[in-house]
Amino acid sequence: MPRGGPDAARWDRRFETSRAEYIDRPDTPEKGRRVLRALDRFQRLTGGYRTFCRLTLAEARGIPDPRLLELGAGLGRLARYLTDRHPTARVTVSDVDPDVVERIRRGPVGSHPRVTPAVLDATSIEAPDGAFDVAVLTMALHHLPAPGVVALLEEGTRVARRLLIIDGWRHPAYLAVAPLLWLTGGLPHLHDGLISLRRLYGAKALHALAGACTPTVVVRTRFVPPGYLVAVATRDRRDRWAAPGVAPA
Repeated sequence: MPRGGPDAARWDRRFETSRAEYIDRPDTPEKGRRVLRALDRFQRLTGGYRTFCRLTLAEARGIPDPRLLELGAGLGRLARYLTDRHPTARVTVSDVDPDVVERIRRGPVGSHPRVTPAVLDATSIEAPDGAFDVAVLTMALHHLPAPGVVALLEEGTRVARRLLIIDGWRHPAYLAVAPLLWLTGGLPHLHDGLISLRRLYGAKALHALAGACTPTVVVRTRFVPPGYLVAVATRDRRDRWAAPGVAPA
């Protein structure tokens, strides 16, 4: 299925690419680490982490001691924002890469009393049903092939009441961010960033992939400025969008 959705326009299909990013290639580990650091720098400078934190805590609103699971955590910066801004939130910060998790474990985030680092695969989460209130995946959905997205939706809604997904909004206009990618991480970040923009899933694609889930997963999507696709997935059809004044898609 095209990443723009089943009925993606011709220009959208031509815009798509299957080229691999450095961060996903086992033969470019050093460039991958450089990209990871650049991504962290980019989100700090653009206020991305503040947005991710706000959206995550909105989904946990009304829960006294929320149990949060961050998937694909990278350097673990979001966990630090979450614990700083919520006095009782407990965060399991996870990544599929054991080296990444070990670096988090040795750093200030890993030593926080309410943070638990863990090696977890977002498509096959080793955790009991309902172990978390909210699971969140930020800026990583586009790294998964379509079957991986289906597995993420199934697993994320199994282990958590809600799965929050935040990624870039699919549109070629966002290629204009290229100069900032260069400034925050040089050629490796520019390389991966431009590929990422072309591999993003559109909202229609996410809804279509949710339709392939067993059991049924309900997905609600919206656009959040300046350029985020935000989706909340749940297995409960009666569940309502947490953010006030937002109509589900």
